[in-house]
Amino acid sequence: MSDFNIREFYDRYTEALNAHEFDRMDEFVAETIISHGQPATRADVVAALKGIADAVPDINWEIKEVVIDADGGTLSCHSVNHGTPTKEWLGVAPTGARIEIDEIAMYKVRDGKFVQMSNVHDVEALKKQLAV
Repeated sequence: MSDFNIREFYDRYTEALNAHEFDRMDEFVAETIISHGQPATRADVVAALKGIADAVPDINWEIKEVVIDADGGTLSCHSVNHGTPTKEWLGVAPTGARIEIDEIAMYKVRDGKFVQMSNVHDVEALKKQLAV
């Protein structure tokens, strides 16, 4: 992975996410991956991302911190998700309030694409912001 800049790759991925250009995921996600410890496909990842954007149409991922082990192809990221849910998201019904919640994500990259992805969201903060 010496010629591959994993941070630049992740920045391009985040730009595609924030532009809701989910049709570009073939640039970033391998055809088959491990998602949250389970076998999945790129189509599964795209469906999940479209589901997020459907529930939170103005979703935006703001990168706060990235930790990279380039030799091992591992990347971890702390981001803050901003947006206004219009449908249930993460088990919480919308109220019209704008939210800002933390997300921690971990990735493995091989041959220039994600082969493993997982993340957690601060659902308790979401509930508090939506006064659930």
